[in-house]
Amino acid sequence: MLKRTFLGRVVLAGVMALSLAGNALAADSQVAVFAGGCFWSTQKAFDHVKGVTNTRAGFMGGSVKSPSYDDVVRGGTGHVEAVEVTYDPDKVSYQQLLDTFWHSTDPTNPRGVICDLGDNYRTAVFTFSDAQYNTAVASKQAVGKQLNKPIYTLVVKSTQTGLPFYPAEAYHQHYWQTHSDHYDRYVIGCGRPGALKKLWGDQAPKY
Repeated sequence: MLKRTFLGRVVLAGVMALSLAGNALAADSQVAVFAGGCFWSTQKAFDHVKGVTNTRAGFMGGSVKSPSYDDVVRGGTGHVEAVEVTYDPDKVSYQQLLDTFWHSTDPTNPRGVICDLGDNYRTAVFTFSDAQYNTAVASKQAVGKQLNKPIYTLVVKSTQTGLPFYPAEAYHQHYWQTHSDHYDRYVIGCGRPGALKKLWGDQAPKY
C-alpha cells in the first residue's frame, strides 16, 4: 500500500488538479498523468508514442508545494514521481496511453518499481474526467487478470481544484535523451529491460 501521506492526501481528499497555470492546452488536446516509478523511464515511454504532443516529468499526489527532486527523494512530501502527458485524442486514445503505461512499468510491486523502491516510486494513474477514471479502472482490472497478480497501482480521481502537478527541474526533463550515457547505465544497472521482458513478454518496450 501507499504511505498514509499519499493515501490520505490523495485518495481520501480527492483534491487534485491539472498542471500549473500558464500552460494552456490546444483546444483539441487532453492531459493525462501517470506515475510509473522513475520518471526518466516513464517519460521515455511516452515520448515514443505517436499522438503525444508533450511530456513533462514531475511530481504529484502530495501536499508540499513546488517540491524539489531532493525533497521528494528524501520522503515525507506525499508526492510520487510522475509524467504529465499532453496528447491529441484524435491520434491516440487514452486506452493506448494506458497500455503504454502498464507495459513500461511493474504495477505488481507495492514498494516501487524494479530497483527503484520507496514512497516516491509508487505507481498511480491520475485521472481528470469520469471517462478517464472508468477506463483506467477497467484497464487495471484487465491487467490484473492478464498477469494473474494483484495490481497495486492507485487510480485517482483528480477532478477537483486542489494540489497540482509540479514539473521537475529542467535537468530531469527528457533525461533519456539529454543524459543518455548516464541513463543507459542506470537502466542496465537496474535490470529494467529484463524485468519488464519477464513480466510482459513481447509487450515490453522494444526501444
